[in-house]
Amino acid sequence: MEENQYNIEIVNLSSYTSPLIVENDRDEVIEYGEDNNYFQYLIDRFIGSTTNQAVITQISKKIYGKGIDALDSSRKPEQYAQMKSLIKAKDLRKIILDRKLLGMGAIQVTYKSKKIHSISHFPMETLRAGKPNDEGKVEKWLYHENWTEKKRGDDIQAFPIFGSSKGTKTEIYIVSSYTSGYYFYQPVDYAGALPYAYLEEQIGDYLINDINSGFSGTKIVNLNNGVPDKETQRRVKADIQRKFAGARGDKVIVAFNNNSESATTVESLPLDNAPEHYAYLSDECRNKLITAHAVTSPLLLGIRDTGAGLGSNADEIKNASLFFDNTVIKPYQEEVTDALSEILSVNDISLDLYFKTIQPLEFIDTEGMTQEQEEEQTGVKMSKEHDFDDKEMLDNLNGETIDAEEWELVDSREYSEENSDVVSWANEKIATKLSLIQMIKNVIKSNPNGDSSLDKSFYKVRYTYQEKYASGNSREFCKTMMSRTGKGVVYRKEDINQASFSGVNKSHGHKGKSYSLFQYKGGVNCGHFFQEELYRLKSKTEKYISKGKEVDKIPSTYTPKGTEYDKSKIAPKDMPNNGHHPNYNK
Repeated sequence: MEENQYNIEIVNLSSYTSPLIVENDRDEVIEYGEDNNYFQYLIDRFIGSTTNQAVITQISKKIYGKGIDALDSSRKPEQYAQMKSLIKAKDLRKIILDRKLLGMGAIQVTYKSKKIHSISHFPMETLRAGKPNDEGKVEKWLYHENWTEKKRGDDIQAFPIFGSSKGTKTEIYIVSSYTSGYYFYQPVDYAGALPYAYLEEQIGDYLINDINSGFSGTKIVNLNNGVPDKETQRRVKADIQRKFAGARGDKVIVAFNNNSESATTVESLPLDNAPEHYAYLSDECRNKLITAHAVTSPLLLGIRDTGAGLGSNADEIKNASLFFDNTVIKPYQEEVTDALSEILSVNDISLDLYFKTIQPLEFIDTEGMTQEQEEEQTGVKMSKEHDFDDKEMLDNLNGETIDAEEWELVDSREYSEENSDVVSWANEKIATKLSLIQMIKNVIKSNPNGDSSLDKSFYKVRYTYQEKYASGNSREFCKTMMSRTGKGVVYRKEDINQASFSGVNKSHGHKGKSYSLFQYKGGVNCGHFFQEELYRLKSKTEKYISKGKEVDKIPSTYTPKGTEYDKSKIAPKDMPNNGHHPNYNK
């Protein structure tokens, strides 16, 4: 009688292992994970796991909030505008998603004339650390479109790390946290829950396969035609897996027997209480993933344990949301703002950056906060509806007082299009009434706010705020401006333009929007106007010298033109509809 032979193999689920970090001397690259493809492993766990994807997506959205802003945007409008032009919202969103999903986010910094020209997202999964220098530091990041398909001889593009090329090459800045023992790649903060993300994928795939095929992965397949060689067994087993269990390879027992009499006797391995078992596994996966991501309450993701609606859980949501925002979201935001601040400093941009929150405003207690703290917490720009004090006015509308020992007021006038020629005005009031003045060009050094485009070597034009119609209930803006006029404060046209751009007094603008102070002054029904004043530089000399040559008249200069300057002399009270916006009644 032929001796019975038995050969049983079990196909097991894959298990998670920490990524290997290996130095590849041939390509001078530090490989990350099996097949140098660990970033793709993380992406697969993001795509395949329902909970993992939901948590990462929501956290990334919370980090970005309503976008990046600056507390000092009104004081530094030019820097703020430059910052906004350098980095686009879509790039910032991608950088943040990579930082959360892959543990690292890559910023591409391009230069023009050694100044930053653009700040953009670079796909982190396409980068690998270059071989470190003798001090163990990475000096460059290497790019390939798909590292798993890289072939010998393929071109690999190298990007120097940020700050190393001194603005001569495109650089890469990596946003990440620090973890002891990891020098080239930083692990994700949810690494401990990756097995549960994988398990959640497999549970979903298994149940779908079970429904679609009507074939349970706990069945035994008996092949009663004898026991083939090992190679044939592997091939047959693979065919059965593809046919009955799907490409994921759910657990199937394959038994090879000499004949039916020697077949394994257990033909079905039913799982007792299967629904409860899978419900338990699903809950366990979800709980472990939520814990790993430091989510303070599942309600933040719209997940409830029991019941329906939010009702009695409102306080839990509020408290959990505030705690989550302060302990998880803000640290991520600070990483990104610190990185951007370091990059922007190359262009001499120094802003107090923050991300505008999407946190419900009713969750935030602003009592006791300063205005800047309130803006940072709520994302709502500081209101201009409150009273202006001298300090705030100086911060938002820079002025100066004229040194009577050095400068002399020659004439003043209400500005209008008919008499906007500053050159002719200065020639008439200065050149024809005084002997020709000799001064070196650009001698004005004492102006704390810098020269105006209307300044020349021996004259300058400034504006003062004046009252045409007295009122007992003037707005605080007008009261402050008139108080400063009484103290001898004057303004360059650039100061007034900057104040308009910054939104000074915008609470009185159409729908709370910024408007031209030159044109509308203190707002609807305002009885004030801007007065243009001409000052000459006192001098003891007799000749005016320009570029080494004697001339007998003041050189041509820029003359402000446009509607807002034309209307600077008109009080809003004298304008059509008392200065209301054209769309006021629409």
